[in-house]
Amino acid sequence: MHKFIDNYKRHINYLRISVTDRCNLRCMYCMPKEGVSLLGHDDILRYEEILRITRIVAAKGVSKIRITGGEPLIRKGIVDFIRELYGIPGITDLSLTTNGILLESVAPVLREAGVTRINISLDSLDPVKYKKITRGGNLKAVLRGIRKAHAMGFNPIKINVVAMRGVNDDEIRSFAQLSVDRPAHIRFIEFMPVDKKTSWDRNYFIPNSAVQQEIQKMGKLIPLATDNNSGPATVFQLKGAQGKLGFISALSNHFCSSCNRLRLTADGKLRTCLFSDEETDLKTLIRQGLTDAKLQKVITQAILDKPRGHKMSEPSFKKCSRGMSAIGG
Repeated sequence: MHKFIDNYKRHINYLRISVTDRCNLRCMYCMPKEGVSLLGHDDILRYEEILRITRIVAAKGVSKIRITGGEPLIRKGIVDFIRELYGIPGITDLSLTTNGILLESVAPVLREAGVTRINISLDSLDPVKYKKITRGGNLKAVLRGIRKAHAMGFNPIKINVVAMRGVNDDEIRSFAQLSVDRPAHIRFIEFMPVDKKTSWDRNYFIPNSAVQQEIQKMGKLIPLATDNNSGPATVFQLKGAQGKLGFISALSNHFCSSCNRLRLTADGKLRTCLFSDEETDLKTLIRQGLTDAKLQKVITQAILDKPRGHKMSEPSFKKCSRGMSAIGG
């Protein structure tokens, strides 16, 4: 089988699928305070269209799928869709990213449908601060969802923390302690200037090297070998800990040279780089009646055009015109 290989010899085997731009939170680094203009029903890909695209890329070696949003659990019929996705030949790894608000009630059926790994966005362990960061979120609901996911056997459960100076940097060690007490994977993600509309301020930025220095006050960080589930994170463990600590450093130490992913937006655009506005409109081509063979050629060309890397650290870098809720987390 000929696989997707880009011009920089990267094997593209990972597709992140955004099923909706809608969300039940308004996180300060993801959405503007007033929310975003939401796509209409006909603007987003139908489930059968997503399944068709997935079958095409799976035939070329894409084996990892992550469901994202917005908040994917708010889209009607999501569990049945995931069940069909899991049945596609070649798909061996199916995971989901959620804010956890709705997770408690849905975790059992997600597990039954084929999801094995869950990432949960959680930027504070303080209820008041969490509500402020998310503009209204309920921390207790998220914590109940995490406990339920653990009880259902999801492994690993990754907690994604966007570290922000002056916002939640006083909680770095508290999050690290979670990896000691529980078999959770805590991942610290650098605060990134994704789009023009959100409240990204350079003053919020904390390099992961500083996060690691703070955690090292608790004990030595032991480096661990990465595996297929590590993604772009460098992984460590505190001595005696049940879980792990991951650090995703897109700004201070980017991982573009090993990037293996594509992103499919809710409105049917294929993106080969999170930080580039270059997109391929698959939805329009599908609705114009393009055959699978021709769609595969279009996707192949998009992959050949995948840039060597992002330019966030360069003065010429421009924020994306679309926010994370529109692109998919």
